[in-house]
Amino acid sequence: MTASTDADALVERISGSVLGALDVYAVYVGDRLGYYDILSEEGPLTSGQLATRASTTERYAREWLEQQTVTGIVLMAEDADEAGHRKFGLPPGHAEALTDRLSLNYIAPFARMISAAGMKLSAIVAAHRTGHGVPWDDFGDDMREAQGDMNRPFFENLLAEEWFGSVPELHERLVAGGRVADIGCGHGWSAIGLAKGYPNATIDGYDLDGPSVESARRHAENAGVGERAVFHAMDAGDPSVVGDYDIVTAFECIHDMGDPVSALATMRRLAGDSGIVVVMDEKVSEAFSPDGDEVEQLMYGFSNFICLPDGLSHKGSVGTGTVMRPDTLREYAREAGFADLEVLPIDTELWRFYKLV
Repeated sequence: MTASTDADALVERISGSVLGALDVYAVYVGDRLGYYDILSEEGPLTSGQLATRASTTERYAREWLEQQTVTGIVLMAEDADEAGHRKFGLPPGHAEALTDRLSLNYIAPFARMISAAGMKLSAIVAAHRTGHGVPWDDFGDDMREAQGDMNRPFFENLLAEEWFGSVPELHERLVAGGRVADIGCGHGWSAIGLAKGYPNATIDGYDLDGPSVESARRHAENAGVGERAVFHAMDAGDPSVVGDYDIVTAFECIHDMGDPVSALATMRRLAGDSGIVVVMDEKVSEAFSPDGDEVEQLMYGFSNFICLPDGLSHKGSVGTGTVMRPDTLREYAREAGFADLEVLPIDTELWRFYKLV
């Protein structure tokens, strides 16, 4: 290929990406303002009707509806000569992807997360120059909520029944009423998923982020498992946290930690002599390759704009980033006092489950 051809190909690629970015921003607006929920529940609606129900202004609602229509997300259900009389609706499949919080197709939190990261781009540019980070707290509630909402369908639908249910040593302990310590529990959906799937189990969730813990407590109460899924806004490494848990878990959080070795050592202590330590993290390739697949590309995107800046915001951070390969986790585990790790036979597209031994 000539240089000009290379340039044309890249221009075409970036142009397509710009359209995708604008889709993400528009989904963020529709999600945050409740437009999708209203269209799903009450549509088809005119721009004025949508604005009235959402407590917004008609002119903005009309422009958003027309943009969503020309990009194929919303459908015009009824045409009219006057723009304000046209009616718009949301196809059932699109309604599922944009409004059904328990569907495995629920994609709206993804747009919320990427938008939250985009709002911190200037801080990330500054961090490149200084070597400092961007703390999780700085990304705000959009990022917190998006992280929880994105994982919720998987934890509520699959964690107990399909994932842990397929590993006898985990399943049997939980059926028998095992105690679980969930490290870095965030909004609590992993603990809630286990509590709902295993009525005899009790789960203690630990997280340093106070707002996330408050949300986790509220979610557990709403789910009817507040007495068995209990959340603590504290470091699980605090000496007051006693060990001898049957299972100790860390779902998609070890790579974010500035000091993952200390976190794994805490997990080892909490598991005592007979507990099982399980880490779920990104299903990246065994080694770096320039022709990485879409999962690899996605994880590097998360790492550049969310996880690595967050990780490097901690003093003395090792700077793991999202792309934590198995050998990296193995090294951390051995430093924490484990002999090795093994990959559990849980098949997912995005995550890999490790048992630390």
